[in-house]
Amino acid sequence: MVAKSSVPRHQRRNPSRDFQVRASVWIGAASYGRKWLILGTIIGVIAGLGAVVFYETLQFASWFFLHVLAGYTEPSPVGEGYRVASAHFARPWAIPLVAGGGALAGAILVFTIAPEAQGHGTDAAIAAVHHNPRGIRFRTVVVKIIASALTIGSGGSGGREGPTGQISAGFGSLLARLLDLSPSDARIAVSSGIGSGIGSIFGAPLGGAVLATEIMYRDDFEVEALVPAFIASIVGFTVWGSIEGFGPLFGYTVNYHLMNAFQLVWFAIIGVLGGLIGLLYAKGFYAMVGVFQRLALPRWARPALGGLLVGLMALAIPEVLGTGYGWIQQGLGPQLLHIPIWIVLILPFARIAATGLSIGSGGSGGIFGPGMVIGAFVGAGVWRVLAPLNGSLGHDPAPYVIVGMMACFGSISRAPLAVMLMVAEMTGSLSMVVPAMVAVGLATLIVRRGDDTIYRSQLKSRSESPAHRILAGLPLLTVIPTSQAMVPVRCQLRASATTASALTQLLESDVTAAPVVDDGGIYLGITTNEILQRADLEGETSRVVDCMDENFAPIHQSVRLNVVLEILTATPQTWGAVVDDRRTVVGTIAISDLVRGYRRALQASLRQATELSGAGETLYVAVSEGSAMDGQRLRDAGIPRGVLITLIERRRDTIQPTGDVVIESGDRLTALGAKDDLQLLGALAGASPT
Repeated sequence: MVAKSSVPRHQRRNPSRDFQVRASVWIGAASYGRKWLILGTIIGVIAGLGAVVFYETLQFASWFFLHVLAGYTEPSPVGEGYRVASAHFARPWAIPLVAGGGALAGAILVFTIAPEAQGHGTDAAIAAVHHNPRGIRFRTVVVKIIASALTIGSGGSGGREGPTGQISAGFGSLLARLLDLSPSDARIAVSSGIGSGIGSIFGAPLGGAVLATEIMYRDDFEVEALVPAFIASIVGFTVWGSIEGFGPLFGYTVNYHLMNAFQLVWFAIIGVLGGLIGLLYAKGFYAMVGVFQRLALPRWARPALGGLLVGLMALAIPEVLGTGYGWIQQGLGPQLLHIPIWIVLILPFARIAATGLSIGSGGSGGIFGPGMVIGAFVGAGVWRVLAPLNGSLGHDPAPYVIVGMMACFGSISRAPLAVMLMVAEMTGSLSMVVPAMVAVGLATLIVRRGDDTIYRSQLKSRSESPAHRILAGLPLLTVIPTSQAMVPVRCQLRASATTASALTQLLESDVTAAPVVDDGGIYLGITTNEILQRADLEGETSRVVDCMDENFAPIHQSVRLNVVLEILTATPQTWGAVVDDRRTVVGTIAISDLVRGYRRALQASLRQATELSGAGETLYVAVSEGSAMDGQRLRDAGIPRGVLITLIERRRDTIQPTGDVVIESGDRLTALGAKDDLQLLGALAGASPT
């Protein structure tokens, strides 16, 4: 029998915690290049390995469900060994049962363990970037891999980019928690994860890196993520290629040469059709989501119904099964002529319906892949219909299929540049850039008119982002370090202290929470009066170390107040412990402290501006009760025309000085103007100007 350690828990060393602390301190002090070289490489390795794991899991699921159980072999592209589809179904009756059964198994897994893993993972990852980059649970990643493999592998119409993007995005979120990354660094880590995961599994690192910056907004770029995404994407692609091969997914398909300007007309037609069908894809998909949400069925049963309907559809149109990348490969060559023309023309609409049934019902999978299949057959349909009528289209359908992919999904995803690059990398066809620009440009103009997108979590621009909105509205926050706004620590508790003594300390300091430090003064976490009282009453523990929250992120004294504000508004924290390079607690900061620091900096800036201009002076005056200004709206208070009110402070609040603000006694005004005018303002306020 092994004896228990006689060393108390609060005195034991925790090597993993020590390493985490040292790593957090090092990352926090590292330069931009060094920091993202390390973090980007780590994220890239996980992105590449995650892509390999999901790809192999999906390959096994497809083999087991479709080949073994249903007796059907789906086609595969050149990059996956090139396989043609079965000529017919060996067991047609099994196809609907397999598709429905796989979707059912995936749905039970999702709604039992991680409901947030339902649907297409890219949208969830985008939402995390904007609102809670530290909040993606690791279990979501694991569930997403298995559930997506079950859904798509059994024949569901879905793409593999959603799961892979969510794998590396989830790891980026985990890094943010472990290393106490700032909110801006956490956003970059998660967005880099999205791009590197998608770029890895498609063998398109450049497109993946650009996607990380472009997919967050409908009409903007997250430019800060570009360099980290480059690092993560190239590392992820290197890992992926070392295991699965470096060749393009669809092989080197075309070496197109534009011979005359009239040829661009055909690509313009593809662009118009691609934009319209892209709109239909987005509207049809979310209409299907709404239909399934209104069904009086348990959530886990809805994907099973969707899978069953996809299986029935596949009996007439086998091209709706699985990812469909093998059918894109067929469309890139002369094999397209062997596909009945009615299939070519109806497949974009059939795929829209099948994706809505498979993923819109609550199943797990991506919508990027189906979007490429839809766009590919838009281009293939144009070539099949017009080539016999006009010889200038040529004898090779590949250029039209490639541009169709770019135009359709590039427009509706609101990431035209990234999708153009990704499709070019997947087909080895950089020579298609000029025709693609025509088609993608027209398709994007059509989609932009309705402001539609397939990713509902996208924001319109950086000005709508919670993080960037703060920065735009309060620019001085970016130059004020936390050390200038923090206040001294009123109370800090030793981890080795008893809960009873800790409660006494909190009571004497008149606070309800405090940071917890070890015997060397190093920050460990926080605890609250409520937690300590509960532990003391229940008699579960007698030490502070056993009832502290280690996930409460500290704030380094050198970070700027914009970072502090984001931490305090985007997380449950209402205050933070301020630490130095050794993680020694040197102060605390709350919203009220931040406002006071900002106010002081603003007043200093106004004084400096006045001194530099030489055109006037600054006045700080408090409004007296019963004065001429008391109770008056600012526009009606008789303020001299040469005076500019720049700030109104009311108790602990800062008020924007608009004409409709009603002045109250006790308000403190900051004003700029000529000396005589400021003296008149002081008289109106009933106080002596300072």
